[in-house]
Amino acid sequence: MSSSPSEPDSPDQPGEASLPCVMSFNANDPSGAGGLSADLTAMSSASAHVLPVVTGTYVRDTTAVRDHIAFDEEAVLDQARCALEDMPVQAFKVGFVGTPENLSAIAQITSDYAEVPVITYMPDLSWWDELEIETYLDACTELLLSQTTVLVGNHSTLSRWLLPDWEGDRPPGPREVARAAAVHGVSYTLVTGFNAADQFLESHLASPETVLATARYERFEATFSGAGDTLSAALCALIAGGADLRNACAEALTYLDQCLDAGFQPGMGNAVPDRLFWAHDDDEEPEGAPAAEPASDSTLDADDFPLDTTRH
Repeated sequence: MSSSPSEPDSPDQPGEASLPCVMSFNANDPSGAGGLSADLTAMSSASAHVLPVVTGTYVRDTTAVRDHIAFDEEAVLDQARCALEDMPVQAFKVGFVGTPENLSAIAQITSDYAEVPVITYMPDLSWWDELEIETYLDACTELLLSQTTVLVGNHSTLSRWLLPDWEGDRPPGPREVARAAAVHGVSYTLVTGFNAADQFLESHLASPETVLATARYERFEATFSGAGDTLSAALCALIAGGADLRNACAEALTYLDQCLDAGFQPGMGNAVPDRLFWAHDDDEEPEGAPAAEPASDSTLDADDFPLDTTRH
């Protein structure tokens, strides 16, 4: 009689996880530009295991957001609690979650894991109703910012939100944005898209006391959707993997630059970052990718912020 194939042993205790786990609260994006699509691909590229909690869905294409349909907060809580009872997480990312009720549910969860860093990304909400924007931002200020380790957002978005009564002759600087965020408990702010001279843009990692690092880069001619979700997701995954904040910011910005440099236009609207650019053959260029530009001279005013060259 032939012996039956042996079954693999089932260990009493699970093996040590080989990848850090990151829980992302975000909306589904059917265009694939941002939302959970960005989180899954960017975090996986940074060698993290993603626990994606769907908070709702955009109704959008690559041109614009048309609407958003939010999940009930109980559905958000149930998804998160079930996964968290099974797997430890090393970081949380919070993107756009649709309603103050969902923000409250997420704040309940993150407060139960006070030792776990929280990366909060605030996208441009100009597609939404003004009253809904105000209500959502107020709820985020009250419920989530006190638990946020790093707040990520475009300079204009964060300035309008955190410094609505700014009356200076110049736009608020990164330290002023960081100070405004710190009033609500935020430790660090990564301000992107800061307009500098000579058609350059800058990203600043700032605390209330100082600008820790600055990256300066040329503008891309193309308009992208999903860049902010991509950056914040990569930053979150790198922090979860144990990188210190400055190195995580540098690596995340370098990664975003490469995603945009390899970006492509899948539809009739904006370009989309290629978050899996590293998986392509070197001699293959994604269809519709922007034409390659000559390397630019980029400068950094912090030696410990080791970006090389970047053009976005």
